[in-house]
Amino acid sequence: MRLPGRGALLLVLSLGSVRLEKHSLTYIYTALSKDVAPPGIHQFTAIGLLDNKAIDYFDSVNTEKVPKQQWMKDQNEDDYWRKGTQSRQSKMKWFQVNLKILMDRMRQNQSDVHVLQWLHGCKADMHRNGSVSFSQGLDMYSYDGNNFLSFDDDHLVWVSSCPAAQQTKRKWDDVPSLKEYTKGYLERECLDWMKKFLGYEQKQLEAAPPPEVYVFAKNSNRKNNVVLTCLATGFNRKEVTLQMRRDGRLLTPVDGVMSSGVRPNGDDTFQRRDRVEILKTDSSSFTCVVVDEATNFNVEKVWDHKLLDESESLVIVIVIVSAAAGGVVLLLGVLVARWYRKRKGNAGKLGTNNVPDVVVPAAQNDNTPTQPLMNQKSEDALVPAPQNDNTPDPKSKSDEHKPLIGKKSDGSKESLSSSGTDSGVSVDCLQNQTEDVAADEVETN
Repeated sequence: MRLPGRGALLLVLSLGSVRLEKHSLTYIYTALSKDVAPPGIHQFTAIGLLDNKAIDYFDSVNTEKVPKQQWMKDQNEDDYWRKGTQSRQSKMKWFQVNLKILMDRMRQNQSDVHVLQWLHGCKADMHRNGSVSFSQGLDMYSYDGNNFLSFDDDHLVWVSSCPAAQQTKRKWDDVPSLKEYTKGYLERECLDWMKKFLGYEQKQLEAAPPPEVYVFAKNSNRKNNVVLTCLATGFNRKEVTLQMRRDGRLLTPVDGVMSSGVRPNGDDTFQRRDRVEILKTDSSSFTCVVVDEATNFNVEKVWDHKLLDESESLVIVIVIVSAAAGGVVLLLGVLVARWYRKRKGNAGKLGTNNVPDVVVPAAQNDNTPTQPLMNQKSEDALVPAPQNDNTPDPKSKSDEHKPLIGKKSDGSKESLSSSGTDSGVSVDCLQNQTEDVAADEVETN
């Protein structure tokens, strides 16, 4: 076999080292069975996140879907927000009904608080030519912070993380149209919305003021050293490159460089601060380089070898947020449940007879009939809702109320799924159930 020449090898290595931009679009719904005392925690919230940054919001107090980014407000017409509000209000009612049904069937105390959550969306890679390609779909839901089911769009199967979810997994796996629609949304429709929103955001980025870059030094605790700092703040994307150079050579952690990493500011922009300790007598040229390829921002600041005057008041506010918005919302289910149970002195243990039937996914669109989504009788079949407010219902009109999940199960315990595609959420699922929560499909926006 003829081996490739050195030039070809370098080309392959170069292509393999191209870094892709990572993007995500997710929606998170959180519903509590009752109001709780801590301020700012609502009985129902829904939030849309683009790259873990809130783009829209809804809660049970204001009951209106509102933009959280100026570009979302500017680019989407009133009809978009009106339909979105109707959709969120429909979901809020669904969560209220189904939380009560789930608690009744599990014989749980109505005075306790329980949390039902749903997360769905997609992740994608953006290439240097601006094209976006799908990388991962997300569709999972949980009860009281414990994962029930997630959808594996690669293999078109629902993945259970505990025996309690096996019965529901099998029922949903037996509905090809649901699996195909779910896969289609995650891999295509969600991606279309992501590209649209990224385009809206890009327009704002191009019109936004450029980031501010500072390079300064102050005395170190070591007598003969100074701490040189490079600070970039006010950039709108996390994917910004910051470098410190000495006579043109890139400084790395091996040279003692320490970084704060990208941190959020209070105005939805970001900042990063890198620093390195050097000798006071070092006369080399030190440069701070900040690059944002998406906006063609490229700035180099050279240190003037001056130290900050201790008598001056130079205030640099570094706002550190310990968790992204998505993580905070996802943790809400666990934290609220634990807080309430601790206050009540109730460990929340389930008896062997606390067995719920299947709970089906939330109403998806504004045209859902006003009749209850579920019958209260446990022997009745449960019916999934239509899909969402911007996508045609994949089921025909005649199938709108056709039972998707049959009669309640026989109560047999199932073994853990052997699939290795679980979402990674704790398998510490609710015990002694025959079935658990399953979702139909997702809202696009």
